[in-house]
Amino acid sequence: MLEGIDYWAELRDSPSQAETCFAVFVNVLELDESGEPVNEKYAERRAATFLYRYCTGELPPGEPELEGWECELY
Repeated sequence: MLEGIDYWAELRDSPSQAETCFAVFVNVLELDESGEPVNEKYAERRAATFLYRYCTGELPPGEPELEGWECELY
């Protein structure tokens, strides 16, 4: 999804956006009773969706809009 997008150049000068990207990953990630992730790839995809939208101004094709709880900072 992020191939060809220099997201590091975009985030380098905007640490708050990097923080939000991390928040998306952590907020979406689900753990089982043992503390093992059960949806790590989905959480990665949602974080990548945030980066894609931040860098291009639009959502990746076929991806739903990010919900408020996904981007919430605690």
